[in-house]
Amino acid sequence: MTKPTRIDPSDLLAVGDLLSDEERLIRDTVRRFTEERIRPHIGDWFERGVFPVRELAPELGALGVLGMHLDGYGCAGADAVAYGVACMELEAADSGLRSFVSVQGSLAMRSIHAFGSEEQKLRWLPGMAAGELIGCFGLTEPDFGSDPANMRTRAVRKGGDWVLSGSKMWITNGSIADVAVVWAQTEEGVRGFLVERGTRGLTATDVHGKLSLRASVTSELAFDEVVLPADAVLPGVTGLRGPLSSLNEARYGILWGTVGAARDCYTAALDYAKSRIQFDRPIAGFQLTQHKLVEMMLEVEKAYLVALRIGRLKEQGAARPPHISFGKLNNVRTALEIARSARTVLGANGITTEYPVLRHANNLESVLTYEGTSEIHTLVLGEAITGESAYR
Repeated sequence: MTKPTRIDPSDLLAVGDLLSDEERLIRDTVRRFTEERIRPHIGDWFERGVFPVRELAPELGALGVLGMHLDGYGCAGADAVAYGVACMELEAADSGLRSFVSVQGSLAMRSIHAFGSEEQKLRWLPGMAAGELIGCFGLTEPDFGSDPANMRTRAVRKGGDWVLSGSKMWITNGSIADVAVVWAQTEEGVRGFLVERGTRGLTATDVHGKLSLRASVTSELAFDEVVLPADAVLPGVTGLRGPLSSLNEARYGILWGTVGAARDCYTAALDYAKSRIQFDRPIAGFQLTQHKLVEMMLEVEKAYLVALRIGRLKEQGAARPPHISFGKLNNVRTALEIARSARTVLGANGITTEYPVLRHANNLESVLTYEGTSEIHTLVLGEAITGESAYR
């Protein structure tokens, strides 16, 4: 006789039971790390607009989440769902934390891993996996976000060297990175370049005044005729396939991460509703509050199932860009709606850093836009189902 499924308010459908033992272990290990190391401080970091990257990076390296889905060079070689549940727990703490891990592993490290020479891989990947070295990924420009094909950053050959000129904007980890993976136009097409910290002509300026992703380092990179040796170029790819394939890896982490943010908002609202007394009873006993909580719970579970299905497709080698766009578009939008609804349950308390919901809501406004706007993912899906491109 099958044992009845225990009702867990945070996972009513017991989606977690569909995970393997190893995946649950990774989920619980990362959750425990965030509970002990991140949650006691994240409200203060967000309020002050700081993120202690140099302090946290080695701890995240020891945890095994930096480049965890890559093979070799000190990376764990974890499967897609294991990486997904790690992202879910990281973003349940804060989107800025998951963003750091995504940029380090899925963008910077993955670009080097997929397209770098053996010398480049050995030079950078072990240290990045350990959190001893930090990377960033330069594709977006001040005037070209969704249209990277028209980027203005250029690299030209000069003897045996390359000369890089231009700028990149909204670069996570930009001012603290030991190496920047920078994509530029060349006569051969778009190429990737490894630009080391301290290279003459490279300037990194942090973006201030952010109302979102405050616990994250965001920078503008400027390249004033930066001279790079021939071995600074990533030899394994030419064209936008290089950066876009790495972006797809980062989007995969997002579609999982936002499930964590959504769950955290829902459980915060649920816990608050059960303890907040109004009219001589917990507000959890009022019909309108229960309606909000049930709607949140339904959408969290559906987003979790979407992420798990895409993860299993990815493990089978069957996931395609439209699948990733489906997850990113649906799950970010769902998480935002849950965060806003949760805030109303908490009332005025919901606008403070004592509770996570408005911090998540603010962060998710950035997540909605980066690694492909909701409009771009809509068009990806539109083309997938109609066969017609509507980008121009």
